[in-house]
Amino acid sequence: MSTTETIVLAGGCFWCTESVFKEVRGVLDVESGYSNGQATAPTYEQVCAGRTGCAEVVKLVYDPAQVGTRQLLEIFFAVHDPTQLDRQGNDVGTQYRSGIYFTTPAQRQEAEELVREATRDGLYDAPIVTEVAPLAHYFPAEDYHQDFFEKNPTQGYCMAVAAPKVAKFRKTFRELAR
Repeated sequence: MSTTETIVLAGGCFWCTESVFKEVRGVLDVESGYSNGQATAPTYEQVCAGRTGCAEVVKLVYDPAQVGTRQLLEIFFAVHDPTQLDRQGNDVGTQYRSGIYFTTPAQRQEAEELVREATRDGLYDAPIVTEVAPLAHYFPAEDYHQDFFEKNPTQGYCMAVAAPKVAKFRKTFRELAR
């Protein structure tokens, strides 16, 4: 019998992050949501206004026999910029911060090790600012945010921002694509 694990990632707009991880073999469920803030059951409008402390996140349920935590984190670091503090591209605010919210000690260890290695190896021109913290206060986003890219592939933001991230994943991590 297979066991699953859950990890939550904040990499800017959840539409983009979700669109990539829906393509990953071994990821069984991807849900857009909000976490690691002070609000209880925040709305999209509250999170966007920056009043909740929550980040836009994706919750990944995955089968570690098919895809490891390390592989998921390598994909995450490849499809967003972990050196941008409280932003990704033109999306600005704490809700767009880079974060890894772990649910097990092993996930924490993998995340911290990857950050150390990337820093040591000089993979980025600026310091990595990705927050590594335990998952706290997760809430699913509204239904219209779920599977947004899949349902709206020709929407302007999806075409300009999400589609290139999906293409980069497919090219860079071909062996992990569904």
